[in-house]
Amino acid sequence: MSDDHAFHLTPLDVRSQEFGRAVRGYDRAQVDEFKLAISEELERLLRDRAQHEERLRGLQDQLRAFRDRERAMNEALVAAQQLRVDSREQAEREAELVLREARAEAERILERARQEEAIVRERADGVARQFTAYVASFRTLLERHLGEVDGLQRRVRPEAEPADETLPGRQR
Repeated sequence: MSDDHAFHLTPLDVRSQEFGRAVRGYDRAQVDEFKLAISEELERLLRDRAQHEERLRGLQDQLRAFRDRERAMNEALVAAQQLRVDSREQAEREAELVLREARAEAERILERARQEEAIVRERADGVARQFTAYVASFRTLLERHLGEVDGLQRRVRPEAEPADETLPGRQR
């Protein structure tokens, strides 16, 4: 039977149902007793059904809440995974930036060091040239003074030879 054509019977319908009298009808006391039993059973079944429906609504609400929580947890998990990926990418970008900056700073330091080295070498070369010129100038001065000393010595003692001819670079 479909629900549209179903015969809906309530405990009150069963209790208030009257049957026509017939000569050979059923025993009235037995019929009334049976009607009472049926109405009590129907009441019990309706109470059970109402309790089950209430419990079913509670479980459906609980299931809906669990599904909502599951959906929220899945969304949170996806968001956390995306955040982890984004954080890792950000950290990699920052590390790359720091590395590039460090390399650029190292290049600047090396370039500055090369420039300073070139300046120091240039100055060292200049000092070496000055020292060489000084030594040559000093040698010339010394040789002139030695020549004068030799000349003075020959005038004083023309027969005497210079005192020390073993001096390096000394000419007669």
